[in-house]
Amino acid sequence: MTTKYFASFRDAASSPTLFSPKIAIHWPSVPMGAVIPHRFRRKIRSTLRSGSSPASSISKLQTSFDPADTLKALRSHQWSVYDAQYLLIVVIGLFCFSVIEVPGPLLKTLIATLLLSSLTIPFTRQFFLPFLPILTYLILFYSCNLWAVHELRAIGASPTPPQSSGTLNLFLPTALFVPAEWRPHIWVRVLPALENIVYGANLSNILSKHQNAFLDVLAWIPYGILHFTSPFITAAAMFIFAGPGTLPVYSRTFGYMNTLGVATQLMFPNAPPWYENKYGLAPANYNIQGSPAGLERIDKLFGVDLYTSTFTASPMVFGAFPSLHAAVATMNALFLGHVFPRGKPVFITWIVWIWWATLYLSHHYAVDLIAGSVLSAVFFYIAKAKFLPRMQMDKRWRWDYDYVEIGESESHYSYLLSDIDTSVHKYHSDSDEWTVASGASGSLSPASESQSLWEGETLADRESDFEVR
Repeated sequence: MTTKYFASFRDAASSPTLFSPKIAIHWPSVPMGAVIPHRFRRKIRSTLRSGSSPASSISKLQTSFDPADTLKALRSHQWSVYDAQYLLIVVIGLFCFSVIEVPGPLLKTLIATLLLSSLTIPFTRQFFLPFLPILTYLILFYSCNLWAVHELRAIGASPTPPQSSGTLNLFLPTALFVPAEWRPHIWVRVLPALENIVYGANLSNILSKHQNAFLDVLAWIPYGILHFTSPFITAAAMFIFAGPGTLPVYSRTFGYMNTLGVATQLMFPNAPPWYENKYGLAPANYNIQGSPAGLERIDKLFGVDLYTSTFTASPMVFGAFPSLHAAVATMNALFLGHVFPRGKPVFITWIVWIWWATLYLSHHYAVDLIAGSVLSAVFFYIAKAKFLPRMQMDKRWRWDYDYVEIGESESHYSYLLSDIDTSVHKYHSDSDEWTVASGASGSLSPASESQSLWEGETLADRESDFEVR
């Protein structure tokens, strides 16, 4: 039997905080739920009594520009094994800045100074601290440039296949990033062999056998447009509709997943399907330029030179395994499915759509897509179990949350504090944003041992804020 709780304005009239002495006022029996929704009545009543919203302490943003507040937060921070993530970011950042030759030392120093300054100011720290993993991924991807190149078409140079001379004389190296001698052997036959073992055929060649303008556009939309815009759409949805703290978890999960994906591509380079279509199974080398593959038809269709120039100068020519297009799509679908469970069929369709587009455009093998989606799923479910705030289905906006539960529950909770065994939960302050999440697994926030959880404003306080009907 489910017990429902309804707020009543009669409680405010009986509160000694606003009315002393008590005056007997008989309100007419009106079904207030049909006039004002429950959550708005509770927020209005709590605002009148305390002067602020019960969710304001966990949904508000930092407005301080004083670096002393950052030092204070560091002094009160409880260090744990999860803080090793910042050591990893520093190591990767120092490596990338040491191998990158463009921009020069002065500009790199300026960029590093601005980044450190943004982490010392509380207002900017709340945005840049969760963004650090994504920034690490972007810098690592950029540092994978073998060199900056200049076209030599003006003097009549023409490309030669790798099997004839071992190099392509269309491009001349001018700014070395990661030296070729540091890089491992490029695997050309591994992915096609796995494709044949698992599926018995090359699915990319099968799907791209029949081409037309309609299919080209249908594949271009998810692969060439939505892939780059969907993370921003997902982040906005996390900020507006999910519980406070969800967006930083999404940012970190997204960044670390992509960082590991790029590191795997760098240490285990594999040739994509377009290479097999162009050069067969001939040995590859790092002098070979990238290819837009099926996206070249989009440039010709619209009369632009966007994807041809972009993919030709790609920092990761042989980054076929795993597919980060599949990984990003899966990551976004899992987080959106966490916030909008009823939309899971749509999000699954999105994954299938980008899978098909990737194969049709000859950018990845099917085994690359599986690896990317599995990588993304592993990161998501670790984040969900340890750091991701639980959704409360009676809340529509992040500003409706007056408490947050972190991680998966051991049993099914109805999101009523009275149904939770508080003896097994710890209360944490949400001011420590240096942690991976705003609290430990199963914790409720915000509160500390020295402060209450908004006295009279929580769901647990039935006598003052709720009546049982």
